[in-house]
Amino acid sequence: RRTAEPRELNNPSTIEMSAAFPAAMAHGAIEEAFENVFVVEGTYVGEFFGATWTFGRNMVVVREGDQLTLINSVRLSDEGLAKLEALGKVKNLVKIGSLHGCDDAFYIERYHPTFWALPGMPHAEGVSADRELRADALPLAACKLFTFTTTKLPECVLVLERADGNIVIACDSLQNWEEADAHTDAATAALMKEKGFFCQANCGPAWMMFTEPKPEDFTAFKASVGSFEHAVCGHGSVLRGGASAKYAQTFKKLFGVE
Repeated sequence: RRTAEPRELNNPSTIEMSAAFPAAMAHGAIEEAFENVFVVEGTYVGEFFGATWTFGRNMVVVREGDQLTLINSVRLSDEGLAKLEALGKVKNLVKIGSLHGCDDAFYIERYHPTFWALPGMPHAEGVSADRELRADALPLAACKLFTFTTTKLPECVLVLERADGNIVIACDSLQNWEEADAHTDAATAALMKEKGFFCQANCGPAWMMFTEPKPEDFTAFKASVGSFEHAVCGHGSVLRGGASAKYAQTFKKLFGVE
């Protein structure tokens, strides 16, 4: 299997993903952020704004009983896969952001999970969703869905309902990239700082540029999602405590949403 070349994402509506499986790149340990919610930070290399960027991206693993649901897939090394398999059986693979998914085909071939996605999302050649994500049809119990409706590419978040505080799982729409992570190189970090990526409880700058969300999406987000304590996003660190208030400040700053 050959390693796919970095993809140019300046026009993501015309993405044609290679059917070849990209090789596993450097990643961290699988860490339990909350009870039965695990996060692993990996690496992505891609072309953005006319330059090659190397930066971190997160996969979220939710365990229910002995079954695992993978969200925002990141291919792991053989050692990492062994540790993943020690947590349980991979039952579901979920795509919640259109700009992610280069490792979906790998997990589909290896584990044959049920693959969930929003209608209209781009996928690797030969890959299609088994199930559509809908408010009344989700892969996780005690979970609800919010879907952005004004964006040029489909995007959603999942909300895990917990007695001790709800947890939002996002891809690119919400980020918490407060500083360069261990998988971001120095040149990329300098570009990201310049373009405003490093900010607590942020909306993804590249996602906003590519998908052009409108303020009404964030008004709807606040009304639908309500209060949540924590956020686990496709990029950046886990945001613990008071997350909904922090993102509300961002929505007001970026979109004028009260």
